[in-house]
Amino acid sequence: MKNNKNACASGELRYRNNSAARWMAALASAAMAVAAGPAGAQLARKPSYYQQQNNKAAPEGAAMPSRARPAAPASLPMLRSRGDFDTLARVYDAGTPMQLAHVLFAVDRQARPVRTYYIDTPRYQLHVRFVRDTGLAPRAGKREIDRNYLVPDRRFLFGTLSWQQNIGSFTYEFWEGDRLTPALLRQADAQVKASFFAPVKFKTNSTLHERVATEAGIDFVSQEALIREQPYMPMNLGTATGRVRIVDEASGANALNALLPDDIAVLRQVPISLPPVAGVLTERPSTALSHVNLLAKGWGIPNAYVRDAAAVLREHAGQWVALKVAASGYHVRRLAPEEIAALPPRNVRAAAIGAVPGSARAARPDLNETRLLPLASLRARHSAQCGSKAANLGAVLAARIPSTTVPDGFCIPFAHYDRFMRTNGLAERIARMRQQPGFAGDPQIRQKALAQLRDQIVQWPVDAASAAAWRAAWQTQLGGGGVFVRSSSNSEDLPGFSGAGLYTTVPNVKTGDALELAVKRVWASVFNPEAWEARSAAGFGAESVLMGVFVQTAIDSANAGVMITRDPFDAGHPHVTYISAKRGIGIRVVEGQRVAEQVMYSSWSKAIQVLSRSAEETALQLDKDGGVKEVPVEAGRTVLTDELVLRLANAGAAVKRAFGGVDQDIEWATVGDRIVLLQARPYVERRR
Repeated sequence: MKNNKNACASGELRYRNNSAARWMAALASAAMAVAAGPAGAQLARKPSYYQQQNNKAAPEGAAMPSRARPAAPASLPMLRSRGDFDTLARVYDAGTPMQLAHVLFAVDRQARPVRTYYIDTPRYQLHVRFVRDTGLAPRAGKREIDRNYLVPDRRFLFGTLSWQQNIGSFTYEFWEGDRLTPALLRQADAQVKASFFAPVKFKTNSTLHERVATEAGIDFVSQEALIREQPYMPMNLGTATGRVRIVDEASGANALNALLPDDIAVLRQVPISLPPVAGVLTERPSTALSHVNLLAKGWGIPNAYVRDAAAVLREHAGQWVALKVAASGYHVRRLAPEEIAALPPRNVRAAAIGAVPGSARAARPDLNETRLLPLASLRARHSAQCGSKAANLGAVLAARIPSTTVPDGFCIPFAHYDRFMRTNGLAERIARMRQQPGFAGDPQIRQKALAQLRDQIVQWPVDAASAAAWRAAWQTQLGGGGVFVRSSSNSEDLPGFSGAGLYTTVPNVKTGDALELAVKRVWASVFNPEAWEARSAAGFGAESVLMGVFVQTAIDSANAGVMITRDPFDAGHPHVTYISAKRGIGIRVVEGQRVAEQVMYSSWSKAIQVLSRSAEETALQLDKDGGVKEVPVEAGRTVLTDELVLRLANAGAAVKRAFGGVDQDIEWATVGDRIVLLQARPYVERRR
C-alpha cells in the first residue's frame, strides 16, 4: 500500500478505518465477529462494534449486505475460489485501504468425517445463530455453546477467515478468549487449509494463542505484527479548522515553537512538548498516554497517527482545511474562500481551544498547613494542602493493596510555594510578563518569557527555616538517600482536566543542596510552556495555581509504566485494563518518542492482547552520582509477561475499588518480584 488517501478534484481527502475508537480492535476484527465470546447471550448484553453495525444503516464508505444481495447458500463445505469467498463474506469499509471482508466458519468435530461449514456471514452474523437455525444444534443453550470456546472436548471450533488487505494475505482466527489447545489448533489448521483455495495463515488474538501456535508448530501472524501495518490510529477524536503546517525533522524545535493556535500540525516525529494548535497528525505512532496526546486531550483537539502524513497532506500545506478525526477514519476538506473569510479573528479562535462548558478550575487550597506531612498520614482529604497526587498516594498506601509496596515520602504543602512566590513578587512579575508585546499572540515570545521566569524562580533564595525543614525530613524519614522530587499541584486531576505530564519531576536527588534546587525546579514548572497552554485552554491561569511537592524515595526499577483501569480507546469496555511499559525507570513511558510496550487484559475473556512490544536497546537507571543514566539492555526481551500483566491488572482493580470504583490512571514499577505503586489519579476522559 503506497499511501492511505483517496483524493478528489475538490481537494477533499478521506480515510476510513474499520474499527471503533479502540484501534486495536481493527486487528481483532474478525475475532469480534466470531461471537466476541462464549455464546450469543453475552453479545445480547454487550454487542461488539461489528454487531452494532449490522443493526443500523451502513456507515458512509461501508459496503453492507442489502436486500438486493444475491441469494447465497446457508454454508459451503469448501471455498474453491475468491468468488465463493465473496459470496459468503461480510465486508466493512469497502473501497478504502482498510476494507475488511470476512467469513465465519465452524468445524464440526463430532461429524464423521469431520466437516467444515463456511457460513453465509451476512445472514447469520453469529455462529450460535447458524448452528441453531440450521439444525446442527437447534436446542443448544448458553452453557453448551460456551463449551465450544472453553474446553478441549468441544463439538465445534468457531472461527473467522478474513482477507487482510494491509499484508495481502488471508488469515483465520478465533475469539480472543478461546481456550485453544495445540491439538485443536492443528485440527483447525488442517481443516481450513484443506478446504480453502488460497494460502492462509493463523492470526493470533492473545498471548495464549501465540503460545499454542508455537507449541503446535503452526506458523502465525500476531495481532501486534498487524497493528504495525496500521496506516491510521485515532488517538483523540474531534474536529478542527486550521491551516496545515508540516513540520519536517530537519526543521527542529524552531518550527515547533513557531506553530500557532490555528495551525493543524503535521509532525514527522512525536515531540515531547507542543505549543497550542488546532489539531495534530503524526507520522509516528504513540500511546494513549504520550505527552502530545495528553496535551491534545487537555486542549480538546483532534489527534491521530497517519502513515506518511506529510506526503499525504503535502498538497494541503499552507492551506485552510477542515479536519475530522473519527473512530472510523479521518477526513480533510479544503475550505472554500468564503469559508475562510468567515473565520473569526485568530485571538478568538485561540481562546476557543479547550473552551468547553464546565471548564476546569484549580482546586481551592488550604494555606494554613505548613508542616511537612509524611506519606503515612496522607489521605484524599489532604489534597487541599498537598495536591491530589500526593494525597491519593497516601490513600493507596492506606488501602494495603496485596503484593504491592509504595515508596515512602513526605509532602511539602502549598503554603511553602505560596510564601516563596509572594516573597518574590510573583503576581507582579506575571502581570508584567503578560504585558510584553506579542506575549498573547506569539508562542515563541511566550515561551521565551516563560523560560526567563523559570530561570529566575530557581535562582531566588529559599528562607533558611524551610530549607532546613526539608533537609531534616529527608535525612530522618528517608535516610538521606536518593529521592524523586515530584509535582503535586491543585491544577491536576480535575473534572475534565487531567494535567498529566505537564509538570516537572526531578529524579534521584542525592544531596541537600540538590534537594533545595529540585523543589524550586518543580515550583518553576508551573510555568512550563505546555502547562501554561493547557491551563489557558482549560480556562484557568497561573495565578490560581499552587504547587505542592512530594519527595519520595527513589527506586531503581527493572520495568515501569502506567495502566488505566478501563479501555482508553472505548469507554464501553470497563472490563479491560490497558497497560503500557518500558524497561528501566518509567520517565520514557509518556514521552511518546519511542513506542512503549502495550497490552490489554480483559477480565471477561481472560485474554491478554498485545498492541505493541518494546524494541528499545537502552533503558534509564539510577546513576550512583545522582540523576539517571542510559544503559544497554537485552534487545527483544518481553517487558510484560502474562504473569506480570495479571498481577498488575489485579492491583489496578484493587486501587480502583479503594477510590470508590472510579477508573484510575496508575503509575507502577517493578523491583525484583515486587510491584511498586508510584501514583494513582482519576482517569479523565474529556468530552466535547
